[in-house]
Amino acid sequence: MRNNETILQSAFILHTRAYRDTSLLLELFTVEQGRISLVARGARGSRSRYKGLLQPFVPLLISWYGKSELMTLTVAEADGVMFNLAGERLLCGFYLNELLMRLLHRHDAHPQLFMAYQQALRGLQNATSMAAILRAFEKHLLRELGYALQLDREAHSGPLIQADQFYYFDPDLGMLPCESSAKSTAGQPVFCGKSLLALHADELIDKDFLRDAKRLLRLALNQLLDGKPLKSRELFL
Repeated sequence: MRNNETILQSAFILHTRAYRDTSLLLELFTVEQGRISLVARGARGSRSRYKGLLQPFVPLLISWYGKSELMTLTVAEADGVMFNLAGERLLCGFYLNELLMRLLHRHDAHPQLFMAYQQALRGLQNATSMAAILRAFEKHLLRELGYALQLDREAHSGPLIQADQFYYFDPDLGMLPCESSAKSTAGQPVFCGKSLLALHADELIDKDFLRDAKRLLRLALNQLLDGKPLKSRELFL
């Protein structure tokens, strides 16, 4: 064991790119260290022991050493079967990865979010409603980052949200009541109370609820993304 080596930690690869002649640069989401960057030396070589392993959606156990922002991978082994995502499900998986790449700070652990990410991949592989899986993960991500949406009460822990009332979203305050049932009022997106309560309860069983949840969560996430578009969202979402 080397000095400063971390041993066999659960991880997923979020992104890879070629580095020098035969190596790879890896962006990973780990259960105890959060997002980290590693170099996998010789990983693209013809005799690499990592061949076919260092790719997104494969549960991994990894070891690494180093103190800098770019550390060195020493061990990588599969910790389960690769999640089988194809077509639109694969694009959804890349969307989750891009969110984590853009919004997580390095070395900031989020073990509950790591579990939610695994659950989301499992859901994308098996569930019929990909949209509901994405909305649940986005909601969890916002909560982990300290931007949880208050969906059962008006702004500043005000009155309870009413199913038959309409509300608009103020990013700095939260949900505020309004009179209009149109999609927007005075330039502010409007949401039905039923949709807010469904998202609060994670019961997005209606396509109207899903549509409103997508609009609301996108507004909240765009605040954190500084309005910069996500490449995966442009492809599909």
